[in-house]
Amino acid sequence: MMDVEGQQDHHPKGPQTSKCLKRALVVLNCLLLSVGNTGGPLLSRVYFRHGGHRQWLSSWLETGGWPLILLPLSISYLYRRRRRLAPDNHHHPTKLFFLTPRLFLACAVLGLLIGVDDFLYAYGLSFLPVSTSALLISSQLAFTASFAFLIVKQKFTPYSINSVALLTVGAVMLGLHTSSDRPDNVSEGQYLTGFFLTLGTAALYGLILPLVELTYRKARQVITYTLVMEMQLVMGFFATALCTIGMLVNKDFEVIPREARQYGLGEVKYYMVLVWSAILWQCFFLGTVGVIFCVNTLLAGIIIAVFIPVIELFAAILLHEKFTSEKGVSLALCLWGLASYSYGEYRDKKKKEAALKAQTTGITTGS
Repeated sequence: MMDVEGQQDHHPKGPQTSKCLKRALVVLNCLLLSVGNTGGPLLSRVYFRHGGHRQWLSSWLETGGWPLILLPLSISYLYRRRRRLAPDNHHHPTKLFFLTPRLFLACAVLGLLIGVDDFLYAYGLSFLPVSTSALLISSQLAFTASFAFLIVKQKFTPYSINSVALLTVGAVMLGLHTSSDRPDNVSEGQYLTGFFLTLGTAALYGLILPLVELTYRKARQVITYTLVMEMQLVMGFFATALCTIGMLVNKDFEVIPREARQYGLGEVKYYMVLVWSAILWQCFFLGTVGVIFCVNTLLAGIIIAVFIPVIELFAAILLHEKFTSEKGVSLALCLWGLASYSYGEYRDKKKKEAALKAQTTGITTGS
């Protein structure tokens, strides 16, 4: 039985321990994804709402918290090192990193794609209410299903097709009523720009999720949770590097002190918004790759979609955004699509379990 670091576990309770550890990782990553998916967009909108204007800075914050991953990686290394130095183990050198050059290159490319996605999202959110943006981002489930079909051969079912159709109708309905929730200082042209950039964000992230799963499958090495964190570290670094270049070209670093002094909530809260944005967005990305590792791409997409009502609620309460009838219908369609998709996945899982059980029973009977 392999433990979380991919080492052979000879402890008599190894299988049970490993199973409990996997469940704990599933819960932890679902929690990280849920908190980041809710708090990240809200704080990003708070930045723009109260006087922030730098799209590259906002996109930088989405992955700028990547050094936080060094803490759990250090703990993992020290844990492995302690186990290697145990009396019953051979004294082989403890590996500092598990990433191979091949996997490093794949993560670098994914990181650059995430950097582009960060900028599209930040630019779109600067013109849209976060409640509208969240509903549009929910369409990434449809894009994820489509790209998962093409890239990792995830089969379409009547339930997933129904879900894609419902999410598409929901997005179109929002697009046909662009004036109902347009912020006062945003022109119709800017609103439409934000609308289509946010859809582009959903499409690109719908491509990135299956590519991450494909990277796991093509890694040619044991995928452990430590390796997943290393991959996220590299992806975060390259995404942040791309956004840093954008900030340098746009001279954002020179503007930050002046923008902080003029910020509507005050200078101290300005920097608090930036710091907590980086932390929450890092929770989102680490939770996403963790859920894909522990379960699959589809669950990551479902969790992102299921927290749309939470974002809508907080946007109405904390940011005083209007919840129009169009948003209500779009939200209902999104939840309907989510329910359809989830039920389809549940049925598919039960069929596979039944088929596996029948196959195992047949082998046992035959022997």
